[in-house]
Amino acid sequence: MTTITKQNLPPVGHAFAGSAGAMFALALVYPLDIIKTRIQVQAKHDKVDAKEQEHYDSAWDGICQIVAKDGLSGLYAGLGSSLIGTASTNFTYFYCYSFIREQYNAKFNNARGGTLSTGMELLLGAAAGALTTLITTPVSVVTTRQQTLPANERQGVIETCKTIVAEEGVAGLWRGIRPSLVLCVNPAITYGSFEKIKQMVLQLLHTNVLSSGAAFGVGALSKTLATIITYPYIMAKVRMQWKPSKEMEGKVVAYKGALDVLARVLKQEGFLGWYKGMSTQITKAVLSQALLFMMKDIFTNYTVLAYALLKNAKK
Repeated sequence: MTTITKQNLPPVGHAFAGSAGAMFALALVYPLDIIKTRIQVQAKHDKVDAKEQEHYDSAWDGICQIVAKDGLSGLYAGLGSSLIGTASTNFTYFYCYSFIREQYNAKFNNARGGTLSTGMELLLGAAAGALTTLITTPVSVVTTRQQTLPANERQGVIETCKTIVAEEGVAGLWRGIRPSLVLCVNPAITYGSFEKIKQMVLQLLHTNVLSSGAAFGVGALSKTLATIITYPYIMAKVRMQWKPSKEMEGKVVAYKGALDVLARVLKQEGFLGWYKGMSTQITKAVLSQALLFMMKDIFTNYTVLAYALLKNAKK
């Protein structure tokens, strides 16, 4: 009977470990997630007086404004749907990535699951990301609405879904799908660079296993690289999924697509407008991704242990 190890853990095992690690990471950095989302949708609108437009000078300023207006609970608005989204996204991604990688290794006789080329890592990551995006975009749309609408207009997950379908049709749940698919290169860059940087670190340290601290550092570096490259499209996707509050209705012209978002931001705010809120995005993304890699490694150990216990119980 084959002994279950990290190397031959089934895709569903990696999926459980990855989603558990991602949920743990999100719970720790969630206030930053709300701040970065609100900063990303804070645009200059010609028909709206500057005093009517919410504006944060920094992440700390955003936290202070939200607490003053909605209390501490305001920093966790939409946490439920975010956890659902994070769990489903990461479970799907890690399952697809592990499954595709496993099939590739089997087909091309890479039985030990060794290091792949950078191009192949990116290709496998992008394929897994595309499948994940098609499945989980509705949760992303719901989360964005819950994070950006005022407290008096905010609804639960099911109610938000019903409202979107009623006002925009079923297609509204997949709003922003095109830039989301383009952004599949983000996890591809993240995981591809993670694997490559990991191999270099392992060689430098002359070891076969990364410590939790080293995994944190490698994860942070790989996510920073991916975020800088893809940030304009991240901002465009969020603005497409955003819905103005009732007091802003009729004063904001709806975006036609990602390119329309980028063109209007460039015209109204200049090139730097494409990177509005990037520091908060990077802080949140790097912390959560680094924590994810670190916690996934820990949860993977527990998953391997759980498989071993289940096998012993069946004997």
